[in-house]
Amino acid sequence: MTIDLAWLLMLAEQKTPGDPQVTDWGALIAAVARHQAEIFDVPVYDTPHARAAALLQLLIHVPALERSNALFASSVAYAYLVASGLKVATSPEQVRDLARLVKSGEAGVADIAEELRRWSL
Repeated sequence: MTIDLAWLLMLAEQKTPGDPQVTDWGALIAAVARHQAEIFDVPVYDTPHARAAALLQLLIHVPALERSNALFASSVAYAYLVASGLKVATSPEQVRDLARLVKSGEAGVADIAEELRRWSL
């Protein structure tokens, strides 16, 4: 499963209240690039959970929208897991707690991916 700018914009429109405007196109382009990152043709993030975690981390720390960036980043991670064919079940509290952990800077991609694995059935 690969993402592109159109997919991210669709999620921003559908999942954030009031359809906030993009204030940093570079953040969205960086998210696409980070998701597709490879070294010597080996993916940097080799599982759907790791790719979703990398997207979540980047979009929380480099806001792309005028508001609702944590909601947007969490929606992107959730949607990526679902689009990758995984069944996902979580609660608003789990989403909030993960967003806070990521925002605090205390969690790396591996930590975030582990939490996202807990959301998968």
